[in-house]
Amino acid sequence: MALAVQPSIDLEAIFKALASERRLQVLEWLKDPTAHFPSQEHGDPVTDGTCNQFIADKLGVSQPAASRHLKVLVDAGLIIPTPRKGWTYYRRDEAAIASLKHTINEL
Repeated sequence: MALAVQPSIDLEAIFKALASERRLQVLEWLKDPTAHFPSQEHGDPVTDGTCNQFIADKLGVSQPAASRHLKVLVDAGLIIPTPRKGWTYYRRDEAAIASLKHTINEL
């Protein structure tokens, strides 16, 4: 039986991204960034995203380690990076997450 999966969704990449407790935690924190991260000098955490360094600090890992986790989430299409003033800010891609929920419900 063939699955009716939306063509823009790479389920394998998404499930690999979601297989990490740390990446799941980042997705949860980014759902309400103002509740989980300190205020930042540049940009609104909800509309522009949260700075990589704040995510690394909250995870308790180095910035390069956080960047690797974030890259997996970006590559899976679950978060959106926004470069600004030498830093990268990350926010959830709510449309992609809604599409994923729909696809899973269709399985």
